[in-house]
Amino acid sequence: MSILNVLLTPEKLLVAVDTLATDAMTGEPSSAAKLLVIPQHNLVMATRGSAQFFLRLYELSLQASFRADFTMEQLMAELGLVIEQLWPNYVAAADRAGIPRDQLHTEIVLGGWSPKSGRMMATAYAKSANGEPVVAQALEGGLASPGDPLRGRSDSFEMAAVLEAGRLQAEYLNQASGRRVAGGRLLAALLQRDHIDLRDLGVL
Repeated sequence: MSILNVLLTPEKLLVAVDTLATDAMTGEPSSAAKLLVIPQHNLVMATRGSAQFFLRLYELSLQASFRADFTMEQLMAELGLVIEQLWPNYVAAADRAGIPRDQLHTEIVLGGWSPKSGRMMATAYAKSANGEPVVAQALEGGLASPGDPLRGRSDSFEMAAVLEAGRLQAEYLNQASGRRVAGGRLLAALLQRDHIDLRDLGVL
């Protein structure tokens, strides 16, 4: 399981993810795009979990962003329903591939500037194979996944602090799993009202 961190204020949104993935063809470590943008609407989507599921969700969200009546609020309202619609096919594909169901879970964050509200907004979505409906939670201040290794640390938009937090999380996840499940490099998207700044913060 990988890293997904969010810091949110009315003026700024920072989303950070690691890049470690596994090449489905060879089983070798690779780099994955776990953070993608919808630039014309100043939005970011990021994931912790299945990259293939995330890419399909991003594709549908990107298509929706071309609508003349598109709003971030509408996409946020629809995204949970889309996750529910896509999930059975994902589980079926995982069953065919022999992936244990207890490994099937995803966390998605959608956030960005809302012209309607005049502030940054973000919503987190979580889904697993336990049969429960998708959980959607509007964020206030942000989130850290995993959160345990960051207890007691203060939130900071300083990139050095964001990278240090990621390194603590990667070490925690890898030790807990007994194998390398988080790592690569830490990528961050910093959104403000009029721009998106994508940064490679360094090796985890």
